[in-house]
Amino acid sequence: MKIDVNNIAKNLNTPLTAPAYPMPPYKFVNREYLNIIYRTDEQALRAAVPEPLQITEPLVKFEVMWMPDVSGLGAYTEAGQVIPVQFNGEDGDYMHSMYVDNFPAIASGRELTAYPKKLGAPKLYTDSDTLVGTLDYGSLRVATATMGFKHVEMDKELAKNEICRPNFMIKIATDYTGNLRICDLIRTQITDIEVKEAWTGPARLQLFEHALAPLADLPVLEVVSASHILTNLTLNAAQPVYNYLEEK
Repeated sequence: MKIDVNNIAKNLNTPLTAPAYPMPPYKFVNREYLNIIYRTDEQALRAAVPEPLQITEPLVKFEVMWMPDVSGLGAYTEAGQVIPVQFNGEDGDYMHSMYVDNFPAIASGRELTAYPKKLGAPKLYTDSDTLVGTLDYGSLRVATATMGFKHVEMDKELAKNEICRPNFMIKIATDYTGNLRICDLIRTQITDIEVKEAWTGPARLQLFEHALAPLADLPVLEVVSASHILTNLTLNAAQPVYNYLEEK
């Protein structure tokens, strides 16, 4: 088969005749969040967050997102841990771990940006009067989150600020011998968003030990707050803000 360089440049991923995902931007309709912010062990948290990011409080956000309508990617659910940090005086969130049930979302998130995505089985649903978020890894449960369903309406501007915090991630790529070729701290931020509904209420979170999905390494000491937010939004591209190879 003769390879057309223009087709390679157009697809930017393989297989060439059936790319794993289309090019962004990705638009999300009715993207739904369950967010639980909890206090954790400060020493364990510092071991998880890479420099030059700085921790201001020993907090973690466990989030479950149900995305029923995503341009180019279809429908999927995602769950993981996000850590509030500062970089150069700017408040943001370090994306620590993400578990996703959709391969195009995993591949595009890892290859185009640096979202730390791996395969998992998260769910977000309503059980009678309770909003429930779960995460299974393989056949084992690793997280269960519960929140009172729409107990107290939340200010939409506060909800927007919660979703639109800058996100920081580590972009890593190696050459053909396994040596680091790219090792960057990158930043992205959601700016195109409509908050349709926002709620808060009582919440609880359980994390269970697992060797390959170690969410419980950041244990739950106290639930601080919870939110249930429904949005339409578009993801932005990411930009490098720190080069670890140059600073080494």
